[in-house]
Amino acid sequence: MIEERAEAVGFPTLKHAASAMSEAYRESRAVRLPDPARTAAYLVTRMPATFAAAHAVLRELRQRLGARPILSVLDIGAGAGGASLAARECFPEAQTITMVERDSALAAAAHQWLPEAAVMLEDVTRINALPPHDLVMAAYSLGEIAEPLAARLWQAARVALVAIEPGTPRGSALILKVREALLEAGARMVAPCPAATPCPLAAPDWCHFAARAERSSLHRRIKDAELCYEDEKFSYVAVAREPADLPASRIIRRPRQRPGLIELETCAPGGVRTVRAPRSDRQAFRAARQASWGAAWG
Repeated sequence: MIEERAEAVGFPTLKHAASAMSEAYRESRAVRLPDPARTAAYLVTRMPATFAAAHAVLRELRQRLGARPILSVLDIGAGAGGASLAARECFPEAQTITMVERDSALAAAAHQWLPEAAVMLEDVTRINALPPHDLVMAAYSLGEIAEPLAARLWQAARVALVAIEPGTPRGSALILKVREALLEAGARMVAPCPAATPCPLAAPDWCHFAARAERSSLHRRIKDAELCYEDEKFSYVAVAREPADLPASRIIRRPRQRPGLIELETCAPGGVRTVRAPRSDRQAFRAARQASWGAAWG
């Protein structure tokens, strides 16, 4: 279905739309493009990346929540349903998935992937009261909404709330504001932070992670890329109503490998610190070799 949409649009138009969309996402702003080029470009380039980032975040949330079930999911600004698809994989016990999307073309595409889900064709800023669900998600949608929504999203979250934005300084700054508002409202930290203390990172540094997304052959042609994958950079926060099992620290950069030494940049309750694992310490070195950016440490 995706390739059929792309073929109907034509490659030059599709490539132009994909380029404009990519720039808009990096700047956390809405994109103005005619349909059906916009929808086709989104499905080819953005949906795989959205799914990859959401899956990484929700997999972490699933681990931190433990046995607490998620029986319903509310996806705000659902787009074509990438985050909802990730939620269905990470929380198979969910009996209800509700997607809120104001774009009718994207909402129609989302309904094709998830025919069992409820789709609300609405502008979320005009909904007086969001329907309560166990998990509320806002994946790459807060930056497109002028009205601050953190408090309203939290009111609708019975168990947990997740917000994801592009892994840029601007996206990270927005996540920090959301994080602060949620913690002030009584939310409990789940991820990525190992504590609910102020963020220790200072500009020009910013908190972000990466998730690997597979590229189709058409995606590679659009991006003039040789690799069959891309690393989607994202910033996020996950909070819950009840305390979660937090890690001792989290790896916030790609591990650096040097001859006989692996260095990990970690964020801990006491601040950012560098962990050095020499080859002489076999246990630490082995653990560091298996460590990855964004993973818990210690």
